[in-house]
Amino acid sequence: MKPWSRLRTDTPLGPITLAANGLGVCGLWFDGQRHGPSPAQIQSWTHTPDEPLLLQAAAQLQAYFTGQRHRFDLPLDLSHGTTFQQSVWQALLQIDSGQSQSYGDLAKHLNKPKAVRAVGAAVGRNPISIIVPCHRILGAGGQLTGYAGGVGRKEALLRLEGHPGI
Repeated sequence: MKPWSRLRTDTPLGPITLAANGLGVCGLWFDGQRHGPSPAQIQSWTHTPDEPLLLQAAAQLQAYFTGQRHRFDLPLDLSHGTTFQQSVWQALLQIDSGQSQSYGDLAKHLNKPKAVRAVGAAVGRNPISIIVPCHRILGAGGQLTGYAGGVGRKEALLRLEGHPGI
């Protein structure tokens, strides 16, 4: 398998690191994000500012932040989690821009209605922030709860998407 490559890019919500391998985009983390790779781990990946997939991902992110894109069209590699985490991350991809679900709703959608905490943990470990839209998951009653990149960023992303009530 192709080694991981990385690209650092700026966004209106702060710098991010994108990562890709031979299968697709496998990471997107804000600087200082919880549950992200360590700085040493990131440094071990090849810095490839001319990697076509990473450039495509960065361009799609810029279009997203300017309101020109609502969905991403990129190959993704979500294989670096457990089977359960992968099922949660796949379910996140089905939530459209401007929409949201609660952790409980997502657990029910996965036919695991008693696994709300496990769903929350998997959402928090999403390795491809924004593109796999974990920011669209809200607490019961629509509260802005938890986001590995910070609740302020979660609120900004929902506002950018025109989420009602934000």
